[in-house]
Amino acid sequence: MKKEKKEFNERARTSRRFIVALAMVSILGFIGVISQTIFGYDIFFYVEALWMMVIGIGMIVEAEIKRLKTLAKGLTHSNFTHLTTIIIGVVAFFAGIFTIPQIRIENPGFLAIRGIISIIAIIVIILQTWIIHKNIE
Repeated sequence: MKKEKKEFNERARTSRRFIVALAMVSILGFIGVISQTIFGYDIFFYVEALWMMVIGIGMIVEAEIKRLKTLAKGLTHSNFTHLTTIIIGVVAFFAGIFTIPQIRIENPGFLAIRGIISIIAIIVIILQTWIIHKNIE
């Protein structure tokens, strides 16, 4: 029984980098709320841009770029997953850059990426909070 829990704990740690990125996004969100409610200054567009950039960087780091070296040997299930994660992370990062108020490019593709990233974040938070945490205890 302890061996099963140990193996599960090791598997659960694989998404730790992305969880840190999600925590940073939560902190940024609360900073935006504090800025608007206490200081009366709306920084929503800046926070939204930072969200996308942080999540993009989190996904790029989570994808482990070193593993993409195996693409030279052919496309496998493992390196395809990493490649997809890196592509979504890079697009999310650039969506964040183009969301900065001084640049603010409204493109349906960037809106779609923000929606997809939001869905992924919600799923990861739910899994990490209720399913993985419950099984570790």
